[in-house]
Amino acid sequence: MAEDAISARLGERVRRDFPDADVARGVAGALRVLAVELGGSQQDMERLLAAAVLIAAGDVDRFRSAVRLAREDWRDLLVAGGLGHGNWPRVLDEELGSQ
Repeated sequence: MAEDAISARLGERVRRDFPDADVARGVAGALRVLAVELGGSQQDMERLLAAAVLIAAGDVDRFRSAVRLAREDWRDLLVAGGLGHGNWPRVLDEELGSQ
């Protein structure tokens, strides 16, 4: 999955949370790889990727842990990222801004 795996609003959040440009590019690259790996989940991809970014809260080590969690069980990722319940679209809009 290419550039479009990361929505514009998620990309902005990554750049805000990880202000070092090289780190932000690395996080974005890892998210693109994760999108490919989680493609079979049939879940909203922005939701899944955002969960990893929200868990990280700007910390690279926490981001790496979130990616590991996603690879183990994407459902646990969603819960840990605060996007595991029916209100996830509203929470996502609150965290990333409206589409």
